[in-house]
Amino acid sequence: MTSASATATKAPATAPAVSAPTPTPAPTTSTAGLDAGLLLLRVVLGLAVAAHGAQKLFGWFGGGGISGTGGFFTSVGYPAGEAMAAVAGLTETLGGLGLAAGLLTPLAGAAVTGTMINALAVHGAGAFFAPKGMEYELLLAAAAAALTLTGPGRLALDRLLPLPALRTPRPALGAAALALGVALAAVTLLVRS
Repeated sequence: MTSASATATKAPATAPAVSAPTPTPAPTTSTAGLDAGLLLLRVVLGLAVAAHGAQKLFGWFGGGGISGTGGFFTSVGYPAGEAMAAVAGLTETLGGLGLAAGLLTPLAGAAVTGTMINALAVHGAGAFFAPKGMEYELLLAAAAAALTLTGPGRLALDRLLPLPALRTPRPALGAAALALGVALAAVTLLVRS
């Protein structure tokens, strides 16, 4: 056999064996720090907002109550100032307590965000910084919106509810809740003169 014919009768070379992809290792770090951070953010934000709601509803913490807050709402262009004070007070109180507890977090966060959008509209004509600026309301709105999108973390009452959508973060659910909060804020702003 000649070398040319030997080459022609050889079996074709096989491709190198492809090994299965190496599985991605499970994360080795705990989410305990993330959960603790979300808990701290939720509790501080939620209780601060709930306290503002209590000012509007009951006059606690130096607030004006329904009557005094209603007069303020009327002075900045909202019709039915006392009704608007009650709506804002309830939204802040219930939304704030919901955030603090991690209970129905997407709705609680969206409620707080929507309320702060209205507060931004009132304070937006002023400067950015306190005492007449909008920095405080912007910070509250951003923090509430962030919690709406991220979820409350594992240290929350949402984890105990029989609603699977609330047990794990679902960005689409948070985005939908946030859209609802923004839409309701827009409706409220439309009635303002």
